[in-house]
Amino acid sequence: GRVCPQETQCEKLCVLGRRYEPVAIGRLERFAADYEREHGYDPPALPPPTGKKVAVVGSGPSGLTAAADLAKMGHKVVIFEGLHVPGGVLVYGIPEFRLPKSIVQAEVDFVRSLGVEIRTDWVIGKIRTVDELLEEYDAVYIATGAGAPTFMGIPGENLNGVYSANEYLTRVNLMKAYQFPEADTPVRRGRKVAVIGGGNVAMDAARTARRLGADVTVIYRRSRAEMPARLEEIHHAEEEGVKFQFLTNPVRYIGNDEGWVVAAECIRMELGEPDSSGRRRPVPVPGSEFTIEVDQVIVAIGTHANPLVPSTTRDLRLNERGYIVVDPETGATSREGVFAGGDIVTGAATVIEAMGAGKRAARAIDAYLRGKG
Repeated sequence: GRVCPQETQCEKLCVLGRRYEPVAIGRLERFAADYEREHGYDPPALPPPTGKKVAVVGSGPSGLTAAADLAKMGHKVVIFEGLHVPGGVLVYGIPEFRLPKSIVQAEVDFVRSLGVEIRTDWVIGKIRTVDELLEEYDAVYIATGAGAPTFMGIPGENLNGVYSANEYLTRVNLMKAYQFPEADTPVRRGRKVAVIGGGNVAMDAARTARRLGADVTVIYRRSRAEMPARLEEIHHAEEEGVKFQFLTNPVRYIGNDEGWVVAAECIRMELGEPDSSGRRRPVPVPGSEFTIEVDQVIVAIGTHANPLVPSTTRDLRLNERGYIVVDPETGATSREGVFAGGDIVTGAATVIEAMGAGKRAARAIDAYLRGKG
């Protein structure tokens, strides 16, 4: 009930919404989950062990969901997590003010209580490959997400003070950089910060920078109506003092003699014909360039698949964008015994969609293992 866009999913289909406000399904989910966590619950009874072992690569929402369901089916499950803390995007990407980390820890503790082993600091593709896991495990579920940052490819992106949203949020959320030097990892506290992008990650980065004392401007190439961020997140950002520059796009970043960003040169945009997303395509307005002063830039224009696991797994079919191709009903890949789900298959999507993929894959893996005899 905290991080998913209920207004475009379950609440969108509520019949009350045709004339009134829809039932607040997200708020009800949040209340029910908080109540159970605070008052305790009866753990599920586990079936006898099947003797089958499953390796899950990644401990984000999809991996945790698949691991929990497989454990409840009687299988031995080991999660391999590349970071030092389990939770994936729930811990490194989503800020504390949107998703308290105590909630994520409670979910991780529940998964462990089912008998799932979680091994952190295990980078699959480096320490071991999926092919090597298959020598020890009966099946593998790949749920590594899509955490590689995307940049615009404009001049000045290598200047000091220009971050991807992934790095910036990981430093603050996971590594507690705001506590430096008590914490080991620093982060630059910008005075005038530009956040590039209009999605939920851009809102997270902007609101985080505000909490670190910055004057924050979100630069978005389309109009407010085309912003992909949740209306709730945009509203919160505005309440907290974040400013917006719509129909604007950076064309280069300007640095000083010491290699630090000091300004962003931007250009005005206008909306043309709709593109493949259904939104009107932004078109540059010739001669409208202008410069704004910045000392930090956070680029939040999307992510793509990290190629480490796919590139080290033999005969694993990928699409043209580098995501793993699977059977949409089962999550089965081109490799026997290897399944995948979540953002490594779909690209960046919602937490609930990743969890749904984990549940579907768990059922398919269970059927596969029982069919092996």
